[in-house]
Amino acid sequence: MSESTIRRDLDALEEQGLARRTHGGVLAAGGPPRLAEFDERQPAHWAAKRAIAATAAAVIADGETVLLDGGTTTYEVARLLVGRSLQVVTNSLPVANLFASQARTDLVLLGGYVSPRTGVCLGPYANELLGRLHVTTTVLSAAGITAEGLFNAHLLLAETEQAMLRAAGRVIVVADSSKFGRKSLTFVSGLDTVDLVVSDSDLAAPWREIVVNAGAELRVADLPVAEPVAGPDRAPPVRPTATRNVRARPAARAGSRKRAPLSTAKRVSRP
Repeated sequence: MSESTIRRDLDALEEQGLARRTHGGVLAAGGPPRLAEFDERQPAHWAAKRAIAATAAAVIADGETVLLDGGTTTYEVARLLVGRSLQVVTNSLPVANLFASQARTDLVLLGGYVSPRTGVCLGPYANELLGRLHVTTTVLSAAGITAEGLFNAHLLLAETEQAMLRAAGRVIVVADSSKFGRKSLTFVSGLDTVDLVVSDSDLAAPWREIVVNAGAELRVADLPVAEPVAGPDRAPPVRPTATRNVRARPAARAGSRKRAPLSTAKRVSRP
């Protein structure tokens, strides 16, 4: 097989999210796990989730301690962090599986009741361990976002995510534009606890204003231009995306939680 053929094959695998090119090599990034939650939700807005994930992963520096929840968009962020020098804390079995054999990554898996739909650990054991930890950055997804804040569809998961917020020096919420204007079963937190919201370019102007007025920074990832790919089981490749930054307006922040210094690789501007 020629080098050019190998490069094309690796490009195709990377475009599908199954591999990640590195200098002089390639890493397996893992496909979507075979869980009901991923089978039902991962295909929806997949291009937006990948663009959002690339933007969120870019603001995380090597050496950070990163806490990742079990959302489908967060899983895309995790795939882009594979092979990097990080400490990863997660309650998600699919996310943990990505890092379990990575020599450069220290992995902490939270225990507790495992949801069969999502592969996520929930309940008092997970919450108790989170109470003993402090992380540089927490990356959360959300089932819905309104002017009131973040919502989730699972009562136990909402409690665990609240513990994740308390453990964080910096909070990043990754959510595609379809999540805005939707409420779910359980209220998790107000937007005033969030440092950075990453969404896609379809996010309407009123929602952008709500996020910024709440005191969070907003980063908007441009949606990629899809190209047709032969074969029913292959996801379309995507072109590189651009990111636009919307700075937060000064706003009163709730609580007295101290935040850790932002990463030196790419600082998130705060008012």
